[in-house]
Amino acid sequence: MITTTLATLSIGTYLASTLLIVRHFNQSKMQRTALYLAWTAVFTQFLFKAVIFQKNGGFNFSFFSTGSLIAMIVALLLLIAALNKPVEKLGIVIFPIAACMLALDLNFTEKTQLLITYNWAMSAHILTSIIAFSLLNIAALQAILLAIQDQQLKRHPPKCFIQSLPPLQTMEALLFQMLGAGIVLLTISLISGFLFIEDLFAQHLVHKTVLSLLAWVIFTGLLIGRSRYGWRGQTAIQWTLIGFVLLLLAYFGSKLVLELILHR
Repeated sequence: MITTTLATLSIGTYLASTLLIVRHFNQSKMQRTALYLAWTAVFTQFLFKAVIFQKNGGFNFSFFSTGSLIAMIVALLLLIAALNKPVEKLGIVIFPIAACMLALDLNFTEKTQLLITYNWAMSAHILTSIIAFSLLNIAALQAILLAIQDQQLKRHPPKCFIQSLPPLQTMEALLFQMLGAGIVLLTISLISGFLFIEDLFAQHLVHKTVLSLLAWVIFTGLLIGRSRYGWRGQTAIQWTLIGFVLLLLAYFGSKLVLELILHR
């Protein structure tokens, strides 16, 4: 009963925050009430996860549970970034997704996969992977918003949507800051995987390893290109999204097929 109450409260406050963001989207300063509601949503979702953790004796890393956890971390990272960066409008996408994933987590019971069954090294690898994916998720959403802004600025006059966003240079700088933080954690995740997983190229892991390495190469190359050659604009947007799609396939592709299609 308590899990249902917490999840319902979290979903409701996520959606209420989203509605306020939509309502005040064209304003230069976002209404603080929307962010307070989002903080409440994240906190109650954290309590929901804590109750489930206590009940199961460990983290549940089944498909919907993992998706809900990642959505919560993405929302939390966005709120932390919004304390001193103009990124709160990304909540119009992130908060509904977090609400949806939490609803799926609550209503679909799956075979429990507990983190407690792994040793500390493997646990650290899994958690750093999730945080890295969450950061790069925000970077991908920032890239999409940047693409919309770039397209709209070519119109005369630009829509009021554009006038409510920070300058294009600021948006690009934020994108590369997010990419830099995400790459650091992705690097730690890959290194820990090579150190602590006995056969990282085993049949059931090879696609995850290869796709994650390709994503790392793309993101790292993009940062180097930004530093040395001044890459920006459509180049940054396209390669950010390509790298994120590769990570998305690496993290969720096999899990989706095995758990929801093949029921393994």
